[in-house]
Amino acid sequence: MPATKTPKPAKPARAWQRMLSGRRLDLLDPSPLDIEIADIAHGLARVARWNGQTKGDNAFSVAQHCLIVERFVGELRPRGGHQLQLAALLHDAAEYVVGDLISPFKAAVGFDYKAFELRLMRAIHIRFGLPPELSEEQAALIKRGDHIAAYFEAVQLAGFTVAEGRSFFGIPKGVKPVRLTPLPAKEAQEQFLKRFERLVA
Repeated sequence: MPATKTPKPAKPARAWQRMLSGRRLDLLDPSPLDIEIADIAHGLARVARWNGQTKGDNAFSVAQHCLIVERFVGELRPRGGHQLQLAALLHDAAEYVVGDLISPFKAAVGFDYKAFELRLMRAIHIRFGLPPELSEEQAALIKRGDHIAAYFEAVQLAGFTVAEGRSFFGIPKGVKPVRLTPLPAKEAQEQFLKRFERLVA
């Protein structure tokens, strides 16, 4: 009777991603030391909002969205300070790794996805001198800016009616209206980096 072969132990799945900077980011236990703003800007400029279902020759990127949210937060709270503005600019920074999942899909995935995203956001905050978690007031203000940006994106680029935009995201108040034109990835990346450098200078 032939000897039974002992099965080889399964090779653990790779849980890290190599970035263009050369950093190797552990997705399950992200270290602030492996996070670089150049990688974030590069990734966000190539992640499409609304699953790419927007008007124009270019995708409307998460990098461009972050710039608009940061602008709106500054208009909503003119004396909020550079730390608040930086937090607003980086509010979706985790998406350079996880992508921009639309809200309905996040709800379907459930809490584990959110916990993963929050762990990565804490590492990003620490890397750039922000508190691991924002105050409730700061988080609410950035969320308000995020909803206002989403309203303009929805009605100008994503095919929503004004009534639908108001129903899902509220009526935009306290900011100057914007006219959105999706930028090429390289331009969105450069603008994001430029704004980051001004905020941390």
